[in-house]
Amino acid sequence: MSASINDSSVENHQTFVLTGIPGTQEYDSWLAFPLCMLYGLTLLGNITILSVIKAEDSLHQPMYIFLSILACSDLGLSMSTMPTILGIYWFDSREISFNACITQMFFIHLFQWVESGILVAMAFDRFIAICDPLRYTALLSNSVIGQIGIAVLFRGFCLIFPVPFLIKRLPFCRSNVLSHSYCLHQDAMKLACADIKVNVLYGLIIVFCTLGLDVVMILVSYILILKTVVGIASHRERLKALDTCVSHICAILIFYIPMIGVTVVHRFGRHLSPIVHMLMANIYIAVPPVLNPIVYSVKTQQIWRRIRKMFQQKKH
Repeated sequence: MSASINDSSVENHQTFVLTGIPGTQEYDSWLAFPLCMLYGLTLLGNITILSVIKAEDSLHQPMYIFLSILACSDLGLSMSTMPTILGIYWFDSREISFNACITQMFFIHLFQWVESGILVAMAFDRFIAICDPLRYTALLSNSVIGQIGIAVLFRGFCLIFPVPFLIKRLPFCRSNVLSHSYCLHQDAMKLACADIKVNVLYGLIIVFCTLGLDVVMILVSYILILKTVVGIASHRERLKALDTCVSHICAILIFYIPMIGVTVVHRFGRHLSPIVHMLMANIYIAVPPVLNPIVYSVKTQQIWRRIRKMFQQKKH
């Protein structure tokens, strides 16, 4: 990227420059292949989950309906980042317009908080299934599930809606080079040559109202679940009850650990190598969407049996 292009971009405030993995520019075309495979696996895995849940009547239950919403969220997150990441590594296309950056930023954060909300809903589902199984169907009817899904989406939209306006009001007269292969609010606001206290404060409010609150609700749900499980007399029944939570616990860890890692690195890791920032950001975006279908396929017998049946039918 020439200096004249960067200078023009900064003066006109029209573009940002996205960054690949530092020091690997000569290998970018080679890195594009595993990235394509990763995105291919993500699309295949989540579309398979959606197809299986739709085709199998026995999976038309609250837990699997929430799982289908989670898969849609993972697909949305992947599709939001795929164009710019593959553009960098495959075509060396590093510039992104200011408006396109803001749009990408909006959808990344939207799907991120929708996924967090769905994980809370799935924790509530496990709590009802284990602690009050007799009223499970009544408490989680299709209408209630629909209302929860709409509420999760509405919450995410309302929280992220101010972000584009908070970024658009800022003047960008310094460097226009972002730290990642896609646009994040916390990354873009650091390039502004103005007071960003409002952006920082709003970012902290979002983290507290979503990440903090959601984690607390999930912890409370599992404390109550463990309390109920401990009271079950049969050892086999205790293990059976806990086994239904394993996939969800894995999904929680897969989602929240990278997210917390990225947040901590952005807030306190300015002295760290750019490679650390880049790797954490890529893990945060790429790992949950590709691992969630694998975890649920392996740990959920109904899904695994249906997948095997689908492949056997195609073979014959």
